[in-house]
Amino acid sequence: MSGKLGVDDYVIKCMSDFKFWTFWQIQETIKIKTGKFYGEPTISAAIRNIRKDYMRSKYDLPRYGEVVERRRIPNGKGYQYKLTDAVMAQWSKK
Repeated sequence: MSGKLGVDDYVIKCMSDFKFWTFWQIQETIKIKTGKFYGEPTISAAIRNIRKDYMRSKYDLPRYGEVVERRRIPNGKGYQYKLTDAVMAQWSKK
């Protein structure tokens, strides 16, 4: 992770492994790889931004439908997030 990337870019790059991530895992990964720290509200906003048109265009995400899946953290508080199978299918067409 380098260059002129913003938090939206960092978050989608983390999530591009199609595994579930918590805010804290994303936050830690970005901090380790870039030296930048983003708070939970910023990470949350970046996950919401993945659904917006500019991110769908920039990252060749499906134009319609859900692109982020959310589930409760097992035996814990909060949620985990991952890119959907629809994103994986879209990217595998490349």
